[in-house]
Amino acid sequence: MKKGDIIEVEIQDFIYPNTGIGYIDGVKVKVDRALKGQRVKAKIVKKNKEQIVAKTVELIKKADYETDAPCSHFGECGGCFFQTVPYQQQVIMKGREVQRILKEHGIWIEEFQGIEGSPENIGYRNKMEFTFGDESKDGKPALGMHKRGSFMNIITTDQCKLVHEDFNIITKASLVFFSERHPFYNKKTHIGLQRNLIVRRGEKTKELLVNIVTTSQMNFDREGFVDVLRALELESRIVGIVHTVNDSVSDFVYCDKLEVLWGRDHYYEELLGLKFKISPFSFFQTNPLSTEKLYAKVLEYIDDLDHKIVFDLYSGTGTISQIVALKAEKVIGIELVEEAVNMANENAKLNDLDNCTFIAGDVFEQLDRVHEKPEVIILDPPRAGVLPKALNKIIEYRAGHIIYVSCNPKSLAENLAVIQDAGYTVKKVKVFDNFPHTGHIETVCLLAR
Repeated sequence: MKKGDIIEVEIQDFIYPNTGIGYIDGVKVKVDRALKGQRVKAKIVKKNKEQIVAKTVELIKKADYETDAPCSHFGECGGCFFQTVPYQQQVIMKGREVQRILKEHGIWIEEFQGIEGSPENIGYRNKMEFTFGDESKDGKPALGMHKRGSFMNIITTDQCKLVHEDFNIITKASLVFFSERHPFYNKKTHIGLQRNLIVRRGEKTKELLVNIVTTSQMNFDREGFVDVLRALELESRIVGIVHTVNDSVSDFVYCDKLEVLWGRDHYYEELLGLKFKISPFSFFQTNPLSTEKLYAKVLEYIDDLDHKIVFDLYSGTGTISQIVALKAEKVIGIELVEEAVNMANENAKLNDLDNCTFIAGDVFEQLDRVHEKPEVIILDPPRAGVLPKALNKIIEYRAGHIIYVSCNPKSLAENLAVIQDAGYTVKKVKVFDNFPHTGHIETVCLLAR
């Protein structure tokens, strides 16, 4: 067997986030996007004496527990992976994987509190970023997700099951509007107009914010686009339509310029009785109903907050900070993204909270400028986790309790190992499935000195 060969393998186990494990002649085979119980054909992408790494090219046999996927785009779309797995089984698999990863890193947990599924596993996402492109080279225009395994090709996902039906209606209308008038942006030639469509929705408020992302290479009929969207029959209410100019050659949404085409440049959402203003590029948890349960668990873990100073590091738009501020004496949030900090300050005023302070900048650098000493530290870092220098500085505070909220169990385990070695005990761990049908997961940990 060599790189590029096609092999056939029975998947005997599964590891986070979407890797199947099989064996050929006693050699371990790690297969991307394969489930325990499946038999697949896979292409070898890497091989050494210890193992083979391969990528699924064809499903030969489903696992006995698999069902039909609820979404018509499943398999072709590069998004959801677990849709053929009954939801409660997805939840069990994810909880088991978090436990396995923590155990492998030597994390000793006093109380593992299990995993809680999402209140809704269909239509739960409050934000989706769609991409303009074509389904194949020189094929018909598309607006949706990347085709599985493809950097260039896009499939139209106008029946996506992860979002509210209003997203699909807006997607269809936007694709028709632009396909009849302008060429989409080509990632190889860097020529074309429309690049992305971003839709955001308030679960509690039913407000929609639509963001059309284009280059500055040509003009489009802004008023016509607004008229098309405003004429749609939707369950929710569009409160703002904005236009982002992105001339970066990189394949991500960068804002060179933002203009309001109609209405507001923000929408509102509510969590645990607090109101939050959310701008086009503000970070906000994508599953509000599950997030409320997660944040309630954070409060439960540190129920004695009276007269205490709390640091909320990697605070984003300050959602956790403000919920904690309802009980704490003072909360100081530090976040790298300045726009998020500005929004956090606005939201604190909106909620009449005067015991929150938000600082823009790198956590490692900004901690030196803060004179208060925290009794509780909340960490909610990006997927890569807390970098070593910042983590060591955080540990030096010797805070009585640390709450770690993580969206990546691997980086969580690496960070917890360092914190544990520094004299902290992992008292409680609770897992939340904020991302049904995908490999992603949220974990909340309580650590005490």
